[in-house]
Amino acid sequence: MTATKLGIWMDHDHAHLTEFTADPMKTQTIESKFNHQTKEESLHKGENGMHVKEQHQQAEYYKRLGEVIRNYQEVVLFGPTNAKIEMLNTLRGNHLFANIKIQVEDRDKMTENQKHAFVRKHFSSQ
Repeated sequence: MTATKLGIWMDHDHAHLTEFTADPMKTQTIESKFNHQTKEESLHKGENGMHVKEQHQQAEYYKRLGEVIRNYQEVVLFGPTNAKIEMLNTLRGNHLFANIKIQVEDRDKMTENQKHAFVRKHFSSQ
């Protein structure tokens, strides 16, 4: 049976994707290409250029996440920053995600075990 539910702990730099399955759960990581080093390099070229590069790479990061999310029926986005809200807004603007139930929850930094427990509890209590 294929997993139909996915939990994504995310911020602007990383997304930790955990499928809701029978044990053991595994976490896959997708990283934004706009990291601290890229930011430093872009700043030397000017702040405006940095923001353009950041927006482009952030859009690419959300696009890669969206390609994964399309394969699920239910998704919970959780994490400490507003990246999950930005991701939700990106998905809502695309008809391909219209039939996917997507929820958002605020959570602080978590260990991998805490993420797995959160995903298990979130989808088990529905």
